[in-house]
Amino acid sequence: MKTVRIWLLIVAAITITAPLSAEEINAPGPHWDTTAAAGSSIVNWARVAEDAQGAAQQAPASAAAQPTTASTPPPAQQPGAQPTAQEKTQRQKAEEQLKEQEHQRVMGVLPSFNISYRSDAVSLTGWQKIRLAFRTSVDPVTFGVAFLVAGYHEADNDLGFGWGIKGYGQRAGAAYLDTFDSNMIGNGILPALLHQDPRYFRMGHGSTTHRLLYATAAAFMCKHDNTGRWEPNYSNVMGNIAAGALSNLYYPGNNTGVGLTISNGLIVTAEGAVGAIFQEFWPDISRKLFHKDPTHGRDAQANSTADPASTAPQPAKP
Repeated sequence: MKTVRIWLLIVAAITITAPLSAEEINAPGPHWDTTAAAGSSIVNWARVAEDAQGAAQQAPASAAAQPTTASTPPPAQQPGAQPTAQEKTQRQKAEEQLKEQEHQRVMGVLPSFNISYRSDAVSLTGWQKIRLAFRTSVDPVTFGVAFLVAGYHEADNDLGFGWGIKGYGQRAGAAYLDTFDSNMIGNGILPALLHQDPRYFRMGHGSTTHRLLYATAAAFMCKHDNTGRWEPNYSNVMGNIAAGALSNLYYPGNNTGVGLTISNGLIVTAEGAVGAIFQEFWPDISRKLFHKDPTHGRDAQANSTADPASTAPQPAKP
């Protein structure tokens, strides 16, 4: 039965696909109409398939050519572009003011790099604070002061280093390390970590008593970088104590200990207050005695009635 069906299908296929004779083509009849209809259907289906294929090929091209509705803002308008430019401007301004400070000297000799005479002073970055502290530590005058301090202790034969050239060299080295450690830790590293400004901002106006109290408090108070508000000067106090702790490594045993370390750190902090008082009044002394202005006209607060405590430096981000 299956064989019969297969032969019938083969015969039907041959009959449909067999070429027609000339007489059959020219003679009218149902057979021509049926073949023509079948051919027309095949042609129509072929055209539909071609149209569908062409539409599929043109769809990606038209989609690519069509403009997108979402637009990307230009780089200048993207979020974060303006704060970056502003931060760069603040750093440049801080760098200019820092270069001014690095040329400040009392009587043209003693470095006064950590003093700001500006009312529009901007905060320093962490790296700028460390660089300023290092600049003060390696100044030739700093080495000279260490030798003078060593001579003073040599005359008293104290600190337990002995007498003579060796003892003098040890005293000079210890004096310099005290200054170096205190500067780098209290005026550089800790201010960078705690975001505190290590500089002294001169008041330059008001009564003498008010200025004395202001300068004394500056050893224990400082301005915060981000807010510009006054806060306890942890950097200075902790830096002096940390420098005293490091001195236990190179001082003789009778000059070491926890109690002595803390007391020496507080003494150094008090000495910083004395130095701040001198820096507060030095421009006035220089103008009156030497007719020179150490601020070079940058001290905008000299004759102002504004409270400097309410004037915060503009922040610059590390």
